[in-house]
This record gives sequence, structure tokens and C-alpha cells, in this order.
Amino acid sequence: MADKRDYYEVLGLQKGASDAEIKKAYRKLAKQYHPDLNPDNPEAEEKFKEINEANQVLSDPDKRAKYDQFGFAGVDPSYGGGANFTGGFDGVDLGDIFADIFGGFGGFGGTRSAAANSPRRGSDIQVALEIGFMEACKGVSHDISINVMDECPECHGAGGKNPKTCPDCKGRGFVTVQQRGVFGMMQTQRPCSRCRGKGKIVETPCAKCGGSGRINVKKDVSVKVPAGVDNGVMLNVRGGGNAGENGGAHGDLKVRISVRKDSMFDREDYNIWIDFPITYSQAVLGAEIDVPTIDGIVSYKVPAGTQPGTVFRLKGKGVQRLQRAEGDRGDQMVRINVEVPKKLNKKQQEALSAFEATLDDKNYEKRTSFLDKLKDMFSK
Repeated sequence: MADKRDYYEVLGLQKGASDAEIKKAYRKLAKQYHPDLNPDNPEAEEKFKEINEANQVLSDPDKRAKYDQFGFAGVDPSYGGGANFTGGFDGVDLGDIFADIFGGFGGFGGTRSAAANSPRRGSDIQVALEIGFMEACKGVSHDISINVMDECPECHGAGGKNPKTCPDCKGRGFVTVQQRGVFGMMQTQRPCSRCRGKGKIVETPCAKCGGSGRINVKKDVSVKVPAGVDNGVMLNVRGGGNAGENGGAHGDLKVRISVRKDSMFDREDYNIWIDFPITYSQAVLGAEIDVPTIDGIVSYKVPAGTQPGTVFRLKGKGVQRLQRAEGDRGDQMVRINVEVPKKLNKKQQEALSAFEATLDDKNYEKRTSFLDKLKDMFSK
């Protein structure tokens, strides 16, 4: 044992290193020295064994405490007690190693199973719900029909009568399978196919559910859509999903919202935009206009000389902000479009020409400024 190195030294750490530092060091070194990444390199294989042994101790709070207090005598069986190291890597769950190193490889290893008969939460259900523009702004309640797996009313989830321990998995709910592959001996845990992971089988299966303990039913669920939702918002209806197993809670119902476009209003975050057409005379002389909002008609005074594209703000007339106090709303933006009259008759044309003759450069600031710039450009 004289050649055995300190586990902290093996991982390049100081005593007292955090769990995160241990995990990071192990992942880096395991990837560097794994035998399958270093074929025909006995030194890398030995280093990998050493790194794996150090990690097994330092990543386990109980083993680490014994090692910190007693050294190798606290964890090495050759000193009389502790962890049981094989000195190799056959039998190591490569699913865990590769998931830790590379983020997970399909087909390597498996997750450790919870107790077979412990309560298991039901899975979630996701549905789409399309609503109108005004419904999204104001909020609405919608009844939707969904298909869910619910607890069987005949056996109340038991699956039948006379339950007994599954002989295949011995009540664990999973079976362990070992096979040799390109990465050595792989050990995986799979749900038991005979009892479907429950750990028990019933001698007299329920006729209604076929022994599963659950049946597919159609349910009507009321979904409350809050004011202010927009496209892509996901609402959660707690307990609206599939029934759990072994007394576990129902999953949730996830409702993804899509909002139909409106013919008049456009939405940008919590603000609402509207294009409002006014006449040439209204723009020149000013006018009182009636602007539609999601709350109804609002009167607004357009000042004389308003230019095309001018935007006015109606504060607080936008959409209610989600998860904020009632009345905390965006604004409505009113973009003015000046409509130029078409198809004038002769009398109208003469009147407009006479009016135009009374105007000079001071009445057209933008035009005058443009012509001045043009004159300067070509006079140089």
C-alpha cells in the first residue's frame, strides 16, 4: 500500500474541496484517461482505475468523512473495512460515467430506480388553445376537452385482486442486465417488463383497466386565461394531467396559448398600435377624433399642422401586464395617416389651387429645408 496516492492528490485537489470541484476534476481526468479513449495504453488504464477509485470515495459524503478521519483504513478493505474496490473498470456502470463525462450516451447504463411501490407522479399533458385578440387582452375562461389517463374506478388503481411480488424483479420494479460491449462490461437497469415497473403483479387483473390501474377518459377542464397573455405563453393547470401510480399525484395540464390577429389592433409587448386615417383638412386645421381602444372609444384632439406618421400615445390604454397589479398596463400608440383626397372635380381643384397660391415657404418648413439643402449641394 506504500504506492497508493492520496485521493485528493489523484484528482489534483486540496483537502476540503467542494463537491462541485470534485465532480469537475473527476470529469476532466476521466475523459482524459478513459481506456476506450486511450487504446493500447496500459498507463492510461491504470490512471483511470486510480481516478475512479478516488472519485468513488470523495464523491460519497460518508466515505469521504471516513477517509478524512482515518485515511485509507477507513475505506480500503485491505485495511480492515470500507469500500470494496475491484481494481478494474469491468462492472462499472458506464452509463453513469459517460453521462457524467459527455452529457449522456444513448444505450449506456440506466437511471437508478426508485422503490417500485413508491408513489409516482403522473405525466403532464400539453394542449394548444387558440383565443381571440380581445380575449388575450381582457382574460377569459375556456372549457376544453382532453383525454387523460385516470384512476380506474373499479380497482381504484390497484390493477386487480390478490397482488403478489413479481418473481422476475423480486419486487424491485427493475431488472439489472450486464453485457460486454465495445466499452467493456455494461450494466443497465431496466423497468421489469412483467410487472411494468410496479414490483407486484395481480393474479386477478381488473377487467375494466386490464390490470394497469388506469383508464383513458375524456374530461372537460376549465382553463382560466389571465389578461395579458400572448402567443407562446404556457399556462399550467395543476393536477390536470394523467393520474399517478401507487397513489402518486396527478401530473399537470400545460396549455400553450396562440392569439388570433385583430383586423384593427396590433400588439407589441404590452403596447397596442393602431393606424388612424385623418383627412387633409383635419391635419391642417386640427380636429377632435374618436379613437377605438380595447376599452372603447376615447376622444383625442389632433393639433393643427399634424404631419403624416406622427404618433400619439394614450397612456395606460394598452394590455394588462402579466403577474402585475391590476391596472398596470401598457400604452396605446396612435399613428396618424393623412389621406390625400383623390378624384377632385374642377371646382375643388380650382379652390385648392387658389388656397395653395396664398401659401409661401414659411408654410412648408420641411419642403423649404429640403430645397435649401439641394441648392447647397449643387452650388459647390
